[in-house]
Amino acid sequence: MNFAAWGAGLPIPSLNLIAAWVYFLINRRKSRFVAFHCFQACTSQIPTTVFNIIAVGMAIDYVLILDRTLPRLFWPYVVFAVVANLVYLGSSIYACVRAAKGRFHYFLVFGRWAYARYYGPNAVALEPSAGPHNLPPAGC
Repeated sequence: MNFAAWGAGLPIPSLNLIAAWVYFLINRRKSRFVAFHCFQACTSQIPTTVFNIIAVGMAIDYVLILDRTLPRLFWPYVVFAVVANLVYLGSSIYACVRAAKGRFHYFLVFGRWAYARYYGPNAVALEPSAGPHNLPPAGC
């Protein structure tokens, strides 16, 4: 889901994050494996989204200010944001390929957080806790 809104990510930098969270909310109850990877994708999207929002904000500020002077750190920051996006894109593609093969891939900070959330001792329960279960009829 990280790639769904990639093209619109520059003019609307938070679109990728919103799309990832919507996908997570829809698919989080399918299995622990799916929930783990969806949650990890959503949380790891946050830093690049913040970098992109700052870069777009600086560009908009440049366009709207009448004296038309760029901040001194604008271009180094844009290069940093582009490199961060490319690293994130590459690691997301690698993680996507591993997940498609049924293997886990852990991002640096967010993988441990997602693992603790869905496989740790206080893991989120994916099964409904109350209500009738779909059992075969008695006597069969």
